[in-house]
Amino acid sequence: MKRLYYTIIHWEAWPFKLIYAPITPMWLWYMLKSGAVWFFTPSNPKITFGGMEGEPKKEMYDLLPTELYPTTFYVNPTDDIEFIMAKIDQYKIPYPLIVKPEIGGQGILFRKIDDEKSLRHYHAIMEFEYIVQAMVLYPMEVSVFYIRHPKETSGKVTGFLHKIPLQVVGDGTNTLAALIAAHPKGKKRVDELYLKHIDTWNKIIPSGEKYMLSYAANHNRGAHFLDLKEHIDEKLVQVFDKISLDINDFFYGRYDIMCSNIEDLKHGKNFSILEFNGCGAEPNHFYDTGYTLLGAYKEILKHWKALYQISKYNAQHGVKPWPFQKGRKFLKEAQKHIEEMKRVDEEIG
Repeated sequence: MKRLYYTIIHWEAWPFKLIYAPITPMWLWYMLKSGAVWFFTPSNPKITFGGMEGEPKKEMYDLLPTELYPTTFYVNPTDDIEFIMAKIDQYKIPYPLIVKPEIGGQGILFRKIDDEKSLRHYHAIMEFEYIVQAMVLYPMEVSVFYIRHPKETSGKVTGFLHKIPLQVVGDGTNTLAALIAAHPKGKKRVDELYLKHIDTWNKIIPSGEKYMLSYAANHNRGAHFLDLKEHIDEKLVQVFDKISLDINDFFYGRYDIMCSNIEDLKHGKNFSILEFNGCGAEPNHFYDTGYTLLGAYKEILKHWKALYQISKYNAQHGVKPWPFQKGRKFLKEAQKHIEEMKRVDEEIG
């Protein structure tokens, strides 16, 4: 009984489909009202499938001024490794650097690469086009959920989070394995973390030293979120109004950003956009931040309503939803791609 009670209270750890199952009828209602299964695809007209799933990252970066995101280039799995090394020199990207799939998500195949040997290993196993990107050294990662109705010139920031990637702090006594076993989120990912940290698994971590278990600040990768909603103000909104208006036709989604601090971000300086996600972005500010399950449902439904209204308006102004068969085929291929990436992710370790 205690275990059942614990599971119910800690709903944030439930599988994604289980969390969303009770409110699925509302999503179906929007399909019926719009007369389109893929009613959301007009939400962000310049992003494939509205950004729900399977959109290329290159498509996203091409909409941004180059100064707003890290130095980036693209790699095909068939490229010669020496050619890739030459491009790293050409773009002046130092180690450590970041690699991630060109089409992907959930932190799958995201890696911090410390040296040439690690890159050679990644490239030898990687089966998909991927991105090599300069690692951003700003100390703070945040996510900003932004919504703007197409007929408005100013939008709303509905969620603002500080994202802390999965990590442990050494005590000078315990091994990395023991620290992970004692970590509330790490202990649930032992098998995955063992593969990624096998070389240091039995190492004693010095007292006070922070050891990064993951650099992907995703909830499903064990990151911890701190709510920054008290910092949402007109200055913050103005920064993302400008970015989104300059992108043109970006109305609904979430920015993931590295920045020096909140005040600098509000003044539009000392930040870098890691990526932005369209209508498939989850309003993740209800994780770890004290929301009840009912409170989380209220937030999700509020965002779904805005997504429907934006999509409906754009559809009425010439951006039609995808045809059923086109969307069905695309989604099936995108989901198959994710499963294939998971397999390669485990192989890379």
